[in-house]
Amino acid sequence: MKQYLLDLLRLVYPELCLVCGGYLVEGEKCICLECIHKLPKTGYHLICDNMAEQLLWGRVKIEYGTALCRFQKGNSVQKVLHQLKYKGEKELGIILGQSFGYEIQGSNISKVDAIIPVPLHPDKLKKRGYNQSEQIAIGLSEVLNIPIINDLLYRKLANSTQTKKNVYERWENSQNIFDIKENRLSLCGKHILLVDDVITTGATIEACTEVLQQINGLRVSFAALAIA
Repeated sequence: MKQYLLDLLRLVYPELCLVCGGYLVEGEKCICLECIHKLPKTGYHLICDNMAEQLLWGRVKIEYGTALCRFQKGNSVQKVLHQLKYKGEKELGIILGQSFGYEIQGSNISKVDAIIPVPLHPDKLKKRGYNQSEQIAIGLSEVLNIPIINDLLYRKLANSTQTKKNVYERWENSQNIFDIKENRLSLCGKHILLVDDVITTGATIEACTEVLQQINGLRVSFAALAIA
């Protein structure tokens, strides 16, 4: 009976893809499989010293770095990020995180002990209702079967938006805004995957990594949904 009602609702109020606007078929949520397939993938997880990793050269020590897609103004990735960050479509983050997980499964960057999403400041988290990076991390965790740690790294200061800042301003805007809690001993000597929604200059990843590497022997890799 429940399935019948759901099918009836779909006929009256069909679900649409958030990217192309087409009808979603059974088994699809938020975004159609065709749009997921057409996302401009980078394949960076297969490339040594890729462009994502190069962003952090000479700044902090990173084991591996990757991004699922290339971000360009007006492309499908911008639409996806806009829906995820500003339109309340938090389930979209999980779906794309799952796709990301299947993409990198078996690669070096998937061989980590834990996943840590880049945190939001509590004020912004309260306003948005969820952390988009954590939603992506949930999808990755489900596919890769790797636990998420979201109670260690935290944002102690609410920095201003990065969107219209240049490289130096982004770096300056990300300095000293993160910290870690005391329950750090269990991660000594471990390898973690830092997850963010989009990477531009690498300032946020750098700031998080500097703090995390206070933990003895901790190795850091990072994965972003998109790279600009």
